[in-house]
Amino acid sequence: MKAVRFEQVGGPEVLEHVEVEQPAPAAGEVLVRVAASAYSAADAGMRGGFLPIPVALPHVPGYDVSGTVEALGDGVDGLFVGDKVVGFLSMERDGGAAEFVVAPADALVAAPTSIPLADAAALPSVALTAWQALVDDGGLRAGQRLLVIGAGGVVGKYAIQLAKSLDAHVIATASPRSAAAVRAAGADQVVDHTAVDVLSALDGQVDVLLNLAPLDPAQFEADVAAVRDGGVVVSTTAFIATPGDESRSVRAATVFVRPNHDRLERLVALVDAGELTVEVTRRIPLAELPALHTEAEAGRIAGKVIVLP
Repeated sequence: MKAVRFEQVGGPEVLEHVEVEQPAPAAGEVLVRVAASAYSAADAGMRGGFLPIPVALPHVPGYDVSGTVEALGDGVDGLFVGDKVVGFLSMERDGGAAEFVVAPADALVAAPTSIPLADAAALPSVALTAWQALVDDGGLRAGQRLLVIGAGGVVGKYAIQLAKSLDAHVIATASPRSAAAVRAAGADQVVDHTAVDVLSALDGQVDVLLNLAPLDPAQFEADVAAVRDGGVVVSTTAFIATPGDESRSVRAATVFVRPNHDRLERLVALVDAGELTVEVTRRIPLAELPALHTEAEAGRIAGKVIVLP
C-alpha cells in the first residue's frame, strides 16, 4: 500500500511517499481502508522531534482518520466489515496517512451520515479538544458566560458551536479576518482584539475563559480578571503556563486532547443533528502531504486540511 512516513526526525524533507506492507489487525483491532486522514500541527511537531510524544520509527502520521472497516481482529464486537467509521488514533501509533491503517476497535465510532465520509476525518481531535476544554475541564453549563480568546481557528469555532448547544452565552475575540466566521459559528459578541482591549469590551465577568492563542504570559495573567470568583481558566497552549487566581478560587487547567470514545460518539451525533459544522478548508492527495508540511514550516496552515489516499 502507499503511505507517507518518516524514518528519522527532521524537516519536511524526511517525509517519504513510499510503498509499504499492508498491516493486519491483531486481537481487538480493526483494519480500516482510509477515506481520509487530517493534517495537524502535532504531526509536524512529532516529525520535527520537538513534541514529546514517543513514536517508533518509521512512523506514519495522521491520527485523525475516517474510512471503511476492511477486516476485524479476534475479539472485536460491535463493528462489522463495511462499516463507515471515524476515529482519533493514539499519536504513538502509525496513523492514517496511508491507504490502510490498523486501529484499536475502541478508537473508532460510526461516522456521521450527513457529510461525506472523507470530510469526517476533520472532526475528531479538534472537536474533542473543544469538548474537553469546555465541558470536561471547564465545566461549562447552560446559562453561563464563556470568553474564547483566539476564536478564529478551527478549535475556536467548534468551541463556540458546542457552547451554544449547551445554551451558554459566548463572547469571542477574533481579528477582522476571522470575525465573520466566528459570528457565523454563533458567538453572541465578537471583540476585535487588534483594535480593542478585551477586558474593557466585556459587560461583566465570565464563568469560563478558554484561551486558544499564543498570548504573552503577562497579558494572559491580566486576562484572568475577566473570570468571576470560582470560575475557570482553560488553555490549549501547553507551552505557556495557564494562570489562575487562588485568592479568588479561579481554577486553571491546560488541555491536551485525549481519545474518548463516548465523547466522539456524542460529537458525531451533534454533526448529524445539524448542531456542529465540520470544517474542511482543503483536500489534498496523499502524495502532496510532504509539501503541506513544507508549507506549514513557512507559516500557519489556515483551517483544516484533509488528505485523500
